[in-house]
Amino acid sequence: MMRVLRRLLAVILIIVGAVAAGALIPLPLWSQAAEDTGGETRRILVLSNPIHTDIAIPLDADTRAAFAFLERSGVPVAEPGARWMIIGWGGRAFYLETPTWGDLKPMPVFRALTVDSSVLHVDVTGELDEGHPAVTALELGLEEFEQLQVFIRESFAQAPDAVAAIPDAGYGPYDRFFEAKGAFNALLGCNTWTAQALRASGVRTGLWNPLPQTLTFSLTLFN
Repeated sequence: MMRVLRRLLAVILIIVGAVAAGALIPLPLWSQAAEDTGGETRRILVLSNPIHTDIAIPLDADTRAAFAFLERSGVPVAEPGARWMIIGWGGRAFYLETPTWGDLKPMPVFRALTVDSSVLHVDVTGELDEGHPAVTALELGLEEFEQLQVFIRESFAQAPDAVAAIPDAGYGPYDRFFEAKGAFNALLGCNTWTAQALRASGVRTGLWNPLPQTLTFSLTLFN
């Protein structure tokens, strides 16, 4: 029994150490100065809950045009009252079948802990409380902001002019799910996708961010 407990403790310590190292080791290792664009920046938001993170992109004439292909699938990015587009990546079974904790089922959890195909979830909303503890605001240069948009568009399984929402999949009247690139599992999940998207736009994050808490910590630490 003691041998089993020691092995269990060793596994727990390895996991804790890996998570801590993932948050404390930056990627990229050294900060790279962004090209001077005259001081103009674009603000994005990282939204977090206990297990998941999303990226919120401000909607204006340029971003509405860049993501106009979503309008054809029922995401009203052109709606005048929409101020932010919220996008996140995750496991297909868990994301589609668990809109609330009350909908939690064994099979989606099993798929999330093993391997699942992935989807993108896209929604729009009005004003957001940027002072909320679950919101992290980041300023991107114009070039870095464009790189973020490119990364997001390239995460759809189909080309932007061919994407179609997954039928009958959504939490409300304005959000939609789309097939995405990549396989999902608990070690390389929604929060690691968020971190990868941010790094594509020049934001430094921790090396490995399986949890929203470690990602938020690394964003504060390295930016």
